[in-house]
Amino acid sequence: MAAAMPVIGIVAGEASGDLLGAHLIQALKPHLPQARFVGIGGPRMEAAGLQVLFPMNKLAVRGYVEVMRHYFEIVGIRRQLAGYFLRERPACFIGVDAPDFNLDLERRLKSAGIRTVQYVSPQIWAWRSERMHQIKRAVDKMLTVFPFEGPLYEAAQIPVAYVGHPLADMLGDFPGMHAAREQLRLPATARIVALLPGSRVSELQQMADLFVATAAEIAAGDPEVLFLAPLVNLETRELFEAALYRRGVPSLNLTMLFGHAHEAMAAADVVLVSSGTATLEAALLRRPMVITYKMPRISWWIMNRRLHQAYAGLPNILAGEFVVPEILQDEATPDNLAQAVLNLMSDVTVRSRIDARFSELLGELRQNTAQKVAQALLPMVNGGAA
Repeated sequence: MAAAMPVIGIVAGEASGDLLGAHLIQALKPHLPQARFVGIGGPRMEAAGLQVLFPMNKLAVRGYVEVMRHYFEIVGIRRQLAGYFLRERPACFIGVDAPDFNLDLERRLKSAGIRTVQYVSPQIWAWRSERMHQIKRAVDKMLTVFPFEGPLYEAAQIPVAYVGHPLADMLGDFPGMHAAREQLRLPATARIVALLPGSRVSELQQMADLFVATAAEIAAGDPEVLFLAPLVNLETRELFEAALYRRGVPSLNLTMLFGHAHEAMAAADVVLVSSGTATLEAALLRRPMVITYKMPRISWWIMNRRLHQAYAGLPNILAGEFVVPEILQDEATPDNLAQAVLNLMSDVTVRSRIDARFSELLGELRQNTAQKVAQALLPMVNGGAA
């Protein structure tokens, strides 16, 4: 009699999770060729073989105020997912990042005897450290992507495996600036700034005008600068275009791209980027950057009261120092951001120092993640110990 086809539940909530989830599915497939992956993910995970139950963009909201606006819809999706997985009884459920959504779902599934894994730790080392108790109730195993996270879980007696960051494997050998410019058909000697205002619609609604106004200020200081704006889908592109017209700069020397964020960052002299996974991607591509973010004032106030770190951007957190500028909330004005970008563009010594520090970071995070993910998960999927 043939063995039953294993079902693996998996949920990612945003573009960065989609990339991680696709990498995870591809890591497991050679070992579990008959497995069926079911849950929530984006185009990368769907292309890797995920059966999508709900659109990922339903979960792609950030900040307390924004989540409250979509609260009942998100809770309804989580309730339906829980019902589905409790009926299907997957061999394992994997939550990819999105802890505010996944941890509650994992808790319900774990209490029903379903193995649960959280892939990417919540930033308990940065804020909301009280969530460790919630995590212990929710997960059978934590897969961490940063080396300093493991001891925190070991101290809490939560099974943990450090697997490295798949982005380090993906981007470690990415073509350099000249190759990226050639691929995008850009002048080899141009001065280029990449604009990455975010991947979520809510982020574009919050950040697009700021990024466009900053680009206009940069162009006023250096009219020869070329701008690249990689955007993830038609909706975010339309929001960015609307900001261009609203700000009266539709003729800005700017090229919008569908995707190709890594190529745009690699081609740039400096990257202006919203805080998030894109900052890590820029660091792994060894690009100088200015990190910025703004959110509704109430969300900012709540987050600041619970923050444990002196840094907001992942590159600075991982380095333990201010390697690149962070200009946030009220300080994030077009004048301040433009000046920071222009300063980096003109300072070869600082850019060289950033390159060296980010090369070290790449080496620390490059761990052959696919192999380590498979080693950590296969015993659980096959019924062994966590």
